[in-house]
Amino acid sequence: MIQILEPLGWSAALGLALLLLLLEIRFGNAPRLQALPAEGTTEPAVQCGTFLRVVVPVFNERDNVVDCLEAILANRDPGLPWELVVMDDGSSDGTVDLASEAIRLRTEPLPLVRILEAGPRPPGERWCGKNWPASRAAALPWPPGDPSGQWLLFLDADVRLDPEALAAALFEASGSAGALGERSGADLLTLAPRLVCGCLAEWLVQPIVASLLGLAFSLEESNDPSETTAFAAGPFMLFRRRAYEAIGGHGAVAAEVVEDLALARAIKTSGHRLRYLIGTELVAVRMYRNLAALWEGWTKNWYLGLDRNPAAALGSAGLVLLLYTVPWALLPLTVMDPALAAPCGLAIALQLSLRVWSRLRFGTPITYWWLAALGGLLIALIVPASIWKTVTGRGWTWRGRSLA
Repeated sequence: MIQILEPLGWSAALGLALLLLLLEIRFGNAPRLQALPAEGTTEPAVQCGTFLRVVVPVFNERDNVVDCLEAILANRDPGLPWELVVMDDGSSDGTVDLASEAIRLRTEPLPLVRILEAGPRPPGERWCGKNWPASRAAALPWPPGDPSGQWLLFLDADVRLDPEALAAALFEASGSAGALGERSGADLLTLAPRLVCGCLAEWLVQPIVASLLGLAFSLEESNDPSETTAFAAGPFMLFRRRAYEAIGGHGAVAAEVVEDLALARAIKTSGHRLRYLIGTELVAVRMYRNLAALWEGWTKNWYLGLDRNPAAALGSAGLVLLLYTVPWALLPLTVMDPALAAPCGLAIALQLSLRVWSRLRFGTPITYWWLAALGGLLIALIVPASIWKTVTGRGWTWRGRSLA
């Protein structure tokens, strides 16, 4: 029986080696959003348009809203007039009061800041998650100007921007040439943020999920107009207003739970330019603060992210168990069969190598890497729970709101 397990150990080691290789191929030289040079050293930051609206949809974000707004308002002048809109979706935890107080206490000059209520959803219409408040914010009156020169940046409340983020993102998205070199331009610029983990559950799951997302959604293919692959990171999505309105905005994906993927696909299939960059130097996100939030979040998204494909979903659970849990589970058996030591040891060393690689490429610490087996088990539980919730609607919630 033990001899049968040896090929399993080698399969895990081979799978991890292949994963590491593919991630390095895809992300080793991936395009990154870089901060612009200090003001005054070269051309103006950007001639990127006429107006920027930064939108933060919020629902019960008391733990995040103040730090999020302070980070946004600490940004350098992005090179064009701009405003910040906080659109509340019926919070009951004091989010609005905290946001208002944070704005009131700031003494330095601010852009226009509006804290508004999204109001009730239209009767008989299905609006999931942040689609409703995001749509309401986008529909606010705009200053006169060409929509192709106006920008909409949607940020999640758990995002923290570096002070250089706005200027750098607008510079990249605006395209054209200048003294700072060519930039590609985009109708939707989305950034892969740096993952911040604080609780044990996050350290167990988030680094593994980040690796799987990198494997599933090719950055190069997402940026290639000739490829069908399209990916957007919901925490940071910068739209050219003209393109956003052309695809129908969040209203066109109102019923979508994973709206970022739906918007990315709409941008690409409509012939607009999608640009997906690594943004770990300028944007950070902490998605979940405890196990309950992580469980609710990933059971909400996992099955949908794999297009409701049960074989792909269960296959992802099996793959995670093989790569991350099996090597540690077999390790005690090396006492009875020393032949297991080589594949198990190699697989565990490769798990560490993956975390070191993530540290070097994306700044993710290697904290708790030796608990990967527990992370694999937790993800293996998340997957069937996600299928069950999505199919039946039972317990399918986000922040307590039913998605069924």
